[in-house]
Amino acid sequence: MANPIIFKPLPVDPHLELERRLNAAPREHAEALLVVYDILQAAHDNGLLDTAHGLVSARDTIFGKLAEYAKTAEGEAGIRNLLAVAKIFAALDSETLDELARSIADASRQHKREQKPPSLWQLFKSTSSEDGRRGLFFLTLLLSGLGKSLKRQ
Repeated sequence: MANPIIFKPLPVDPHLELERRLNAAPREHAEALLVVYDILQAAHDNGLLDTAHGLVSARDTIFGKLAEYAKTAEGEAGIRNLLAVAKIFAALDSETLDELARSIADASRQHKREQKPPSLWQLFKSTSSEDGRRGLFFLTLLLSGLGKSLKRQ
């Protein structure tokens, strides 16, 4: 009859592996650590760390107030509206929004340069251009959708 082989595994200390990895981290991740230190310093300089510390310290108070507000009818309506707005923004094309932001900035610069309001003829010329008609059509679609949603109420 065969004798069993006695196998006794060496005890493993998980902390030793963690210490080894921690000691090797500065060599393996030196560039990333320097970037993290820069981010930490910038956050400290701008007061973000103090703000984060305050938020963490006051978390019970903050969440208590949020829970109180969320229980009210206005809170529920606000949360629903926030979700609806998020849904609207999720449906928008990011390139179109980017172009719209540039157009708004350009329109704002033009508006600041104006000395007096445009004449009715200038407004008519602007709205009768191809881009003006395209914008008016889009606004008409939005107004039609708004009217349809108001009719359902």
